[in-house]
Amino acid sequence: MARNPPTRKRRIRVRWRDPGKQPAGKGEIRLRQIRSAIGQPPPLRRTLEALGFKHHQDVVVKKDHPALRGMIYLVRHLVEVTPVKDGK
Repeated sequence: MARNPPTRKRRIRVRWRDPGKQPAGKGEIRLRQIRSAIGQPPPLRRTLEALGFKHHQDVVVKKDHPALRGMIYLVRHLVEVTPVKDGK
């Protein structure tokens, strides 16, 4: 007895945007590592190194662009992101 092929329902992607967050590519952002990389998989550790973190509680300022946003998304549970004000 033949079975029908499995159907795949398309998952609708909803892009949630924080109304207070600036669009990618505008200005600079300040990144602060709030959790340690101890116990994290090696790809996440390498991502933190690529972002410029040397140790726990380190703060780096980077120019905002889409590739940086992608790296931040991978380690979002380990870092805290705040926009840099123009005056500072």
